[in-house]
Amino acid sequence: MTNRPEDYQKAIDFHGHCCPGLTIGYLAAKTALNHLKVERAADEELVAIVESDGCGIDAVQVLLGCTIGKGNLIYKDHGKQAYTIGNRRTGQAVRVVVTGGAVPLTPEQEALRNEVFNGQASPEQDAAWHKLQSERTARLLTTPPEEIFKIQDIELKLPPEAKIFNSVICAYCGEKVMEARARLKNGKIACLACTEEYNRGW
Repeated sequence: MTNRPEDYQKAIDFHGHCCPGLTIGYLAAKTALNHLKVERAADEELVAIVESDGCGIDAVQVLLGCTIGKGNLIYKDHGKQAYTIGNRRTGQAVRVVVTGGAVPLTPEQEALRNEVFNGQASPEQDAAWHKLQSERTARLLTTPPEEIFKIQDIELKLPPEAKIFNSVICAYCGEKVMEARARLKNGKIACLACTEEYNRGW
Protein backbone atom coordinates (compact mmCIF):
# COMPACT_ATOMS: atom_id res chain seq x y z
CA MET A 1 0.00 0.00 0.00
CA THR A 2 1.37 3.40 -0.99
CA ASN A 3 0.38 6.89 0.19
CA ARG A 4 -0.33 5.71 3.71
CA PRO A 5 -1.68 8.28 6.18
CA GLU A 6 1.15 9.83 8.17
CA ASP A 7 -0.17 8.60 11.53
CA TYR A 8 -0.59 5.07 10.17
CA GLN A 9 2.99 5.06 8.89
CA LYS A 10 4.20 6.25 12.30
CA ALA A 11 2.41 3.31 13.90
CA ILE A 12 4.00 0.90 11.40
CA ASP A 13 7.45 2.38 12.00
CA PHE A 14 7.01 2.04 15.76
CA HIS A 15 5.68 -1.52 15.55
CA GLY A 16 8.20 -2.70 12.96
CA HIS A 17 5.85 -4.06 10.31
CA CYS A 18 2.38 -3.66 8.86
CA CYS A 19 -0.23 -6.29 9.73
CA PRO A 20 -3.99 -6.66 10.32
CA GLY A 21 -3.56 -6.61 14.11
CA LEU A 22 -1.73 -3.28 14.06
CA THR A 23 -4.31 -1.94 11.62
CA ILE A 24 -7.20 -2.88 13.90
CA GLY A 25 -5.54 -0.99 16.75
CA TYR A 26 -4.98 1.98 14.45
CA LEU A 27 -8.62 2.01 13.36
CA ALA A 28 -9.84 1.58 16.95
CA ALA A 29 -7.72 4.52 18.10
CA LYS A 30 -8.94 6.69 15.21
CA THR A 31 -12.53 5.69 15.97
CA ALA A 32 -12.12 6.64 19.63
CA LEU A 33 -10.54 10.01 18.80
CA ASN A 34 -13.35 10.84 16.38
CA HIS A 35 -16.05 9.67 18.78
CA LEU A 36 -14.66 11.70 21.70
CA LYS A 37 -13.81 14.63 19.42
CA VAL A 38 -10.29 14.91 20.81
CA GLU A 39 -6.72 14.82 19.55
CA ARG A 40 -3.70 12.81 20.66
CA ALA A 41 -2.90 13.32 24.34
CA ALA A 42 -0.02 15.69 24.95
CA ASP A 43 0.40 14.23 28.42
CA GLU A 44 -2.14 12.25 30.49
CA GLU A 45 -5.39 13.77 29.19
CA LEU A 46 -6.49 10.44 27.73
CA VAL A 47 -6.51 7.03 29.37
CA ALA A 48 -6.55 3.80 27.36
CA ILE A 49 -7.57 0.44 28.80
CA VAL A 50 -6.60 -2.43 26.51
CA GLU A 51 -7.63 -6.04 26.96
CA SER A 52 -4.95 -7.95 25.05
CA ASP A 53 -1.24 -7.62 24.40
CA GLY A 54 -1.53 -7.87 20.62
CA CYS A 55 -0.09 -5.78 17.82
CA GLY A 56 -2.85 -3.18 17.97
CA ILE A 57 -1.61 -1.83 21.30
CA ASP A 58 1.39 -0.25 19.56
CA ALA A 59 -0.95 1.80 17.38
CA VAL A 60 -2.86 2.90 20.48
CA GLN A 61 0.37 4.20 22.01
CA VAL A 62 1.34 6.11 18.88
CA LEU A 63 -2.05 7.61 18.04
CA LEU A 64 -3.39 8.29 21.52
CA GLY A 65 -0.21 9.14 23.41
CA CYS A 66 -1.10 6.57 26.09
CA THR A 67 1.84 4.65 27.53
CA ILE A 68 2.62 2.53 30.57
CA GLY A 69 5.39 4.96 31.50
CA LYS A 70 2.90 7.82 31.81
CA GLY A 71 0.42 5.66 33.68
CA ASN A 72 -2.36 6.21 31.16
CA LEU A 73 -2.14 2.84 29.40
CA ILE A 74 -3.73 0.08 31.46
CA TYR A 75 -3.44 -3.56 30.39
CA LYS A 76 -6.05 -6.12 31.38
CA ASP A 77 -5.36 -9.69 30.32
CA HIS A 78 -8.84 -10.53 28.99
CA GLY A 79 -7.75 -11.79 25.56
CA LYS A 80 -10.11 -9.39 23.76
CA GLN A 81 -9.52 -6.89 20.98
CA ALA A 82 -11.23 -4.26 23.08
CA TYR A 83 -10.15 -0.68 23.68
CA THR A 84 -11.67 1.69 26.24
CA ILE A 85 -10.60 5.30 25.91
CA GLY A 86 -11.44 7.93 28.53
CA ASN A 87 -11.02 11.70 28.49
CA ARG A 88 -9.96 13.11 31.86
CA ARG A 89 -11.08 16.62 30.94
CA THR A 90 -14.67 15.77 30.08
CA GLY A 91 -15.21 12.45 31.85
CA GLN A 92 -16.40 10.90 28.58
CA ALA A 93 -15.36 7.38 27.67
CA VAL A 94 -15.92 5.07 24.73
CA ARG A 95 -15.43 1.31 24.39
CA VAL A 96 -14.42 0.06 20.94
CA VAL A 97 -14.61 -3.73 20.51
CA VAL A 98 -13.88 -5.86 17.45
CA THR A 99 -17.09 -7.64 16.54
CA GLY A 100 -15.72 -10.35 14.30
CA GLY A 101 -15.35 -11.24 10.70
CA ALA A 102 -14.16 -8.15 8.88
CA VAL A 103 -11.28 -10.13 7.36
CA PRO A 104 -11.90 -13.80 8.25
CA LEU A 105 -9.57 -16.57 7.19
CA THR A 106 -10.78 -19.54 5.16
CA PRO A 107 -9.78 -23.02 6.40
CA GLU A 108 -7.07 -23.11 3.74
CA GLN A 109 -5.73 -19.75 4.90
CA GLU A 110 -5.82 -20.93 8.52
CA ALA A 111 -3.70 -23.92 7.49
CA LEU A 112 -1.27 -21.59 5.73
CA ARG A 113 -1.01 -19.40 8.82
CA ASN A 114 -0.26 -22.44 10.97
CA GLU A 115 2.54 -23.50 8.63
CA VAL A 116 4.07 -20.01 8.80
CA PHE A 117 3.72 -19.64 12.57
CA ASN A 118 5.15 -23.13 13.17
CA GLY A 119 8.19 -22.33 11.06
CA GLN A 120 7.31 -25.07 8.57
CA ALA A 121 6.35 -22.87 5.61
CA SER A 122 8.14 -23.06 2.27
CA PRO A 123 9.34 -19.79 0.69
CA GLU A 124 6.29 -19.92 -1.57
CA GLN A 125 3.93 -20.35 1.38
CA ASP A 126 5.65 -17.56 3.27
CA ALA A 127 5.24 -15.20 0.30
CA ALA A 128 1.58 -16.24 -0.07
CA TRP A 129 0.94 -15.50 3.61
CA HIS A 130 2.49 -12.04 3.43
CA LYS A 131 0.47 -11.27 0.30
CA LEU A 132 -2.69 -12.40 2.09
CA GLN A 133 -1.89 -10.24 5.12
CA SER A 134 -1.38 -7.24 2.86
CA GLU A 135 -4.75 -7.84 1.20
CA ARG A 136 -6.51 -8.23 4.56
CA THR A 137 -4.95 -5.01 5.81
CA ALA A 138 -6.07 -3.12 2.71
CA ARG A 139 -9.63 -4.38 3.20
CA LEU A 140 -9.65 -3.26 6.82
CA LEU A 141 -8.58 0.25 5.88
CA THR A 142 -11.51 0.63 3.49
CA THR A 143 -14.15 -0.89 5.80
CA PRO A 144 -16.42 1.49 7.76
CA PRO A 145 -15.58 1.37 11.49
CA GLU A 146 -19.12 0.35 12.43
CA GLU A 147 -18.65 -2.84 10.41
CA ILE A 148 -15.53 -3.74 12.39
CA PHE A 149 -16.34 -2.49 15.88
CA LYS A 150 -19.08 -2.16 18.43
CA ILE A 151 -18.75 1.48 19.55
CA GLN A 152 -20.37 2.29 22.86
CA ASP A 153 -20.37 5.27 25.25
CA ILE A 154 -19.71 4.03 28.77
CA GLU A 155 -19.28 5.36 32.27
CA LEU A 156 -15.69 4.93 33.39
CA LYS A 157 -14.10 5.67 36.72
CA LEU A 158 -10.80 7.10 35.53
CA PRO A 159 -7.72 6.09 37.50
CA PRO A 160 -5.69 8.81 39.23
CA GLU A 161 -2.75 10.32 37.40
CA ALA A 162 0.60 8.59 37.76
CA LYS A 163 2.25 9.02 41.17
CA ILE A 164 5.94 9.03 41.99
CA PHE A 165 6.84 6.98 45.08
CA ASN A 166 9.96 7.01 47.22
CA SER A 167 12.46 4.22 46.70
CA VAL A 168 13.87 1.88 49.33
CA ILE A 169 16.74 -0.60 49.13
CA CYS A 170 16.06 -4.33 49.08
CA ALA A 171 18.13 -5.95 51.82
CA TYR A 172 18.57 -9.10 49.72
CA CYS A 173 19.61 -7.92 46.24
CA GLY A 174 20.66 -4.36 47.06
CA GLU A 175 18.50 -2.86 44.32
CA LYS A 176 16.13 0.09 44.64
CA VAL A 177 12.43 -0.73 44.70
CA MET A 178 9.34 1.47 44.75
CA GLU A 179 8.23 1.81 48.37
CA ALA A 180 4.65 0.86 47.48
CA ARG A 181 5.87 -2.48 46.04
CA ALA A 182 8.28 -3.40 48.82
CA ARG A 183 7.60 -6.21 51.31
CA LEU A 184 9.04 -7.40 54.60
CA LYS A 185 10.91 -10.71 54.65
CA ASN A 186 12.26 -11.87 58.01
CA GLY A 187 11.87 -8.31 59.22
CA LYS A 188 13.94 -6.82 56.37
CA ILE A 189 12.83 -4.82 53.33
CA ALA A 190 12.53 -7.03 50.25
CA CYS A 191 11.57 -6.42 46.64
CA LEU A 192 8.96 -8.63 45.02
CA ALA A 193 11.61 -10.58 43.11
CA CYS A 194 13.28 -11.53 46.39
CA THR A 195 10.02 -12.36 48.17
CA GLU A 196 8.70 -15.89 48.10
CA GLU A 197 5.03 -15.89 47.29
CA TYR A 198 2.87 -17.37 50.03
CA ASN A 199 -0.42 -18.99 49.20
CA ARG A 200 -2.53 -21.91 50.31
CA GLY A 201 -3.71 -22.86 46.85
CA TRP A 202 -6.54 -20.31 46.75
